[in-house]
Parts: sequence; structure tokens; C-alpha cells
Amino acid sequence: MTETKSNDSENNANTQQPSSTKNDSSKGPESIYTIPLLKLIKEAQQQHGLRHGDYQRYRTYCSSRLHRLRKVLHFPQGDKKGFKKREVTLDNLKDEKFVYLPLIQAERAWGYAMQLKQESNTEPRKKFHLVARLRKAVSHTIHLEYICQSPLCDARTKLEAQAYSAWMQGTLFFELQEWKQASEKLVLSQTIYEKLASALNEDEQILYKQRVEELNPNLRYCAYNIGDSSAQQDLLNMRSKGGKSELDVLIAQTREKQAASLLEVTWRGRTVPVRLEKIRVFLLAFQALDSSMGKTNDFEAKLSGYETILLDCKEAIQSLKEDLAAVAKTKVDVQTPQLGSQQYLLSYLTFLRATLTIDRNLVMVEVFKKNFAAYLSGESKKVAKPQEGVKLYEAMVQLSGELQGLQGIENDKKFQNDLELLVKVFKAFRCYYMALTCQGNRQWAEALALYQRAETYINQTEGKKLGDSEFTKYSRVGQDLVHLRSLVNSGKCAAHAQNILGVEDINAAMSGLTVRSKKSLSLRLDEFVEDLSLTTATPNVIKLPPTMAPVPCKPLFFDLALNHISFPSLAENMENKKSTGAGITGFVKGLWGWGGKK
Repeated sequence: MTETKSNDSENNANTQQPSSTKNDSSKGPESIYTIPLLKLIKEAQQQHGLRHGDYQRYRTYCSSRLHRLRKVLHFPQGDKKGFKKREVTLDNLKDEKFVYLPLIQAERAWGYAMQLKQESNTEPRKKFHLVARLRKAVSHTIHLEYICQSPLCDARTKLEAQAYSAWMQGTLFFELQEWKQASEKLVLSQTIYEKLASALNEDEQILYKQRVEELNPNLRYCAYNIGDSSAQQDLLNMRSKGGKSELDVLIAQTREKQAASLLEVTWRGRTVPVRLEKIRVFLLAFQALDSSMGKTNDFEAKLSGYETILLDCKEAIQSLKEDLAAVAKTKVDVQTPQLGSQQYLLSYLTFLRATLTIDRNLVMVEVFKKNFAAYLSGESKKVAKPQEGVKLYEAMVQLSGELQGLQGIENDKKFQNDLELLVKVFKAFRCYYMALTCQGNRQWAEALALYQRAETYINQTEGKKLGDSEFTKYSRVGQDLVHLRSLVNSGKCAAHAQNILGVEDINAAMSGLTVRSKKSLSLRLDEFVEDLSLTTATPNVIKLPPTMAPVPCKPLFFDLALNHISFPSLAENMENKKSTGAGITGFVKGLWGWGGKK
């Protein structure tokens, strides 16, 4: 849509200025050009691919835009016979669209360079082509700055061209790792954009302030490489606030340089060597985690930081396991009384992964408690169910159980005792939220049993403290047991009452009770109830027609004695009947002469 619109506008400009343009070429422009370069660039980038990081699409757009501009301005580079390069000069600057030509050329070269930068992650040779395209972009920006020094351009256009050129040169020096020159150019660009932002209205200031913020990570990285030791911490703080991918790349490069000095690590009195690069980089990130987390109160930023460090931890564990598997194939198993150094390092990394996951879950628990309280009070319509708390604490119970089985610390009683205490604390909270879940399902007996189990865990942990230095950061969780006890006591009383009454909402059940009976007079003759309807025209004496009532049916009789009676034998009577029948037949036959013998 945007390309079509710009094409139409340029074609309209072409049709409105026919051949008279050529005839009036000697006349100079009457107005001074005001061109907001940064605004034009950002709008084009957002509309043509860079919103999704598609630099190839943006480069294609720049090429087609250049073709349209040259056609509209009647400024082609050659004809059908061949190519003839034509540069914009101060003499042929008759329209502000001529300023667009070096600007779009610089953007096309820069977009191609950024595309190559993405591809260089898998094809390192493309870095040389990347630098070449950046040099081309710098040459176009220098030419743009020269053109904008014309008296036909106002002061804002000149400053924007100068800032854009300084930014492009700083980007080139940054890729060449010439930190001092890159810092000088980026500072110059940032200063100009800050001055421009202070001179513009509020609506236009936003774009320039964003550009100033975008330059901060690169400047701090340059300062770090020049020798400023505080720059690394500034980069970590920036990531906790913004969470940009470029910052992650810069921080990773910083840690890779520091990882060379981290050759060993000490945990619980034992020092083991660190050989793999991924493990060194992760341990450096872990050392800087507490300081970066302590400077932010944003839950989203904390969760993002934990997810990043957990991903690094998993990669470090995987690389160590692969290394141990490769070593196991080449070495003969030898039984040693002490755990190997790399196996002990694996236990340490597993411990860090579990504790970092618990820390992340505790942050998620804080978010859940806040949302759950707001939902119960009606301040928020977002549904928060106690099942979420059950899942979080169940995960922490399982992680604590995994820590109890770590190799190398099975005999560490202080470590094991603190883990056992921590498991009971997590189980107490888990039982409480399971009881809330049962209450929501009207399972009063189960809820009461879970409340009692939570109270048992609270009693077992009462008065005990976490003494190991690895778990002192969880002491706040143990302090929350005082508040949990009050919640458990109130919930236990409510579950007990609901179990007896068998109703979910006691207030609703009590509101339905009344002292006036709805029974008719015929059904309550032995009771005295005040019934004012008896003195009215329609007294409640008897219900007509009466309600159907079950009545006993007519009984059925079965002759059970018949099966126990023995009847006399009738065999003699049956034989007499047979003999009598044979004599009559013979008499008749003999009388008439039938059947006689001859």
C-alpha cells in the first residue's frame, strides 16, 4: 500500500510538471528545503520489513524507490545504450527529492550490510562483504552531508544530515572494532540528536529520544573496550531495563573476553578447574546476576533475566556432560574415593540450575499472590486460581529433593538439614493452596485435612533458621510462615464449619431460613405456628388436591408347601385301564367274526 501510494504521488508530480521542467531548469528554487531525514528513514523501515527484521525486503524497497525517484526527477544513470553514472551536485539541486537519492542509496547499502550480518552467523566469510557495504553506505552519507550544506537546506536538515553521517561512520568503525573512532562518531551523533529533540515539539521529540537511547549500548561497549571497567555493569543494567537482543550480543562478547581469566571455581571448600568456555561465560554471568537483579523492581525484567541465565546454565551443563561422555570413552574406569573434579563441577552447575529455578519461581509466586489477592478483593477481573500456587510450590519441592541427591555432598549434614527445612517450608505453602483448591471444589473434609497437614509442617519448622550460606537468601520465605499460620487457622475453621453444615455459602443458607411455616394446617395440628393466612379469605388449611403418596400393594401368595408333599403312586390304576381296553376289543372282534384265525 505504501509503495503504491508513493509511486502514484511521484507519477502525479511527473505529470503536473511536463516538459516545462526541462525548459525552466535554469531557474533556481524559491523555497528552502526542510527534510526530516530521521522521520523519513524510520517510517520507511517500519513499513517495509524492519519491523520483523527483514532486511532483504527493505533493501528491495530501496532499490525500487531509487528507480522511481530517478524516473520522476528525469535523472537517469545512462540510457538504453549504456550506464553513465550521475551524482547529485549543488548545481542540479532543483528539488528536495534530489536529496532523497543519496539518502536512499545509503539506506540500501546499510540494509544489505545488516542482511549480511545476520547471515554471517553461519557463514563467517560474509563479514568482509558486510564491511564493504558499510563503506559504501558511509560514502553516500558523506555525500548527503555535503549536499545538505547547500544554502537551499535549512539548519535542521543540515544537522540531521550531519548526525546521520556520524552515526553511519560510527557503525562502520564499530564493526571494524576501532573503538575510539567509533565512540567519537557515535557521541557526535547522539549529541546532535539530543539538541534536535530539545528544539522540537513533544510529538517529534519521541523519535529522536529513541535514537539517543539506541546509541547508549554501543557507546558503553566502546567505553568498555577502551578501558572503562564500569561499562560492563552499565550494559547489564541496560539489559534489565530494555532486554534488547543487541545488548545480549554485546554482553556475550564482553564475557567471552573476561572468561579467559576464570580458570577455576571454589564451592563448599573445594576448588575445581573450569576448562570449557561456555561454563566460564555462564559463571561470569551468574556473578553479575545479583547486582543487576537488585537494581530493578520490575517483575517482568527479573523473569527475563532469570530465563536468560537459566538458558546459559543449561547449555553449560550440556557441554560438560558431552565432555565427560567423550572422556569416559577414552579412559579406563578407576574407582577413587573422592568424586572427580569435573563430576564435582557438574554437581555445582546442577545446584546453580536448581537454585536459579527456585529463585525464578519465587518471583512468579510474588506475582501470583498479588494477582490472587486482587482477584479475591474484586480489584481485578483477571482470574487467578490457587492451582497456580500449587504448581509453583510443587516444582520447588521437587527441585529441593533433587538437591538432596547431588553427588559429592551426601555427607554434608548442614547442607542436608537446611534442604530438609526448606522442603518443609515449601510443602506447608503447597498444602495451603491445595486446601484452597479443595474448598473451591466443596471438598470440605479434604480441605480440613490439608490445613492440618500445613499446620504440622509449620510446627516442625517453627523456631528453626537456615544456617548454610547457600540458603540464607531464602530466610524471607521462612518468615512468611507467621502469616501463613494465621491463614491456615482461619481456613481450618471455615472448612470445619462448612463440613458440618454441608453448604458452601453459609450466609446464603441462613438468609433462606424463616420462622413462618409453609405447611398447611392439616399437616401441623400438633404444632403452634403463627399463620395470618387462616383469617383471610384463602386460608392454608389443606392442600387440594392432595399430593400423591405411596401405598402398600395387594400381597401375593405363593404355595410353597406343594414342593414338599409326596403323592401316592397311581401305577396300578394305569395298568387296569390298559387291560380293560384290550378285552373289549377282543369281544367285538369275536362277535362279528373279525380278526379270527383261519
